[in-house]
Amino acid sequence: MFNVNHIIQSGGLLLLGLFLFAEVGLFLGFFLPGDTLLIAAGIYAMMGKMSLLAVIIVATIAAIAGDSTAYYLGRRFGRSFFKKEDSLLFDPKHIARAEHYYQKYGSKTVLMAHFVPVIRTFNPLVSGIARMPYRKFLMFDAIGDLAWAITVSLVGYYIGSKIPNVDHYILYVVGLVIIVSIAPTIVHLVLRKRKLDRNKNL
Repeated sequence: MFNVNHIIQSGGLLLLGLFLFAEVGLFLGFFLPGDTLLIAAGIYAMMGKMSLLAVIIVATIAAIAGDSTAYYLGRRFGRSFFKKEDSLLFDPKHIARAEHYYQKYGSKTVLMAHFVPVIRTFNPLVSGIARMPYRKFLMFDAIGDLAWAITVSLVGYYIGSKIPNVDHYILYVVGLVIIVSIAPTIVHLVLRKRKLDRNKNL
């Protein structure tokens, strides 16, 4: 597990940007959701140890760069994996479904996916595999990244202003953020599995 305090304190904005890029660009979102770092950066900004504006700018640029990298990898190499008929994960039919979905809901998905950790990690890759037009992807992705960077860093700033000596409890705060942000995805997957199990038993 990465030490959020150490990352922010030792590397500042540079490590913040690198980790936010790697979350999506290198698919490290499972190990360290970007929300955790951004919350911590917002807290440190409230304490006067970082510039809030700089945090937002670095986070936005790093997220856009990571998303574009994942998009390119999906567009360039993603389809080569979907060649096995009747495969649970790599059935070619999934490509057609993804293309249809992104034609109808791609803009909304790219815009909103930033606020759901696991979805945020893989959405750019799937957008590339589905061959969503890059200009369209980039426009909505940039808007979503900016909104995400502003919202999450301000949440950290607000938390820091309300909890005395928050730097002593930052790991607990970040842990709570991880649980709250991932919980809806876990609940959705559990409910979906139960629904599939019920349908199989009918």
